[in-house]
Amino acid sequence: MDTHDVKNVADGAAVAIGVSNFMQWFPPVVGLVTGLLTVVWFVIRIYETDTVQKLVHGKKDDDASNKS
Repeated sequence: MDTHDVKNVADGAAVAIGVSNFMQWFPPVVGLVTGLLTVVWFVIRIYETDTVQKLVHGKKDDDASNKS
């Protein structure tokens, strides 16, 4: 199992926990902790996307081709 598969499983778990938290199936304290962890996970995953990396670091698609 590679990292991409592990991230997909973690994404699915985060969605399931987020929905469970939204439906208030957890006690309040557990709901707070799981809600915060879910938000942190999704922020990390969004930050890792190519679009956000281009915005943050100012890299363009042709940067890699110009270095050869």
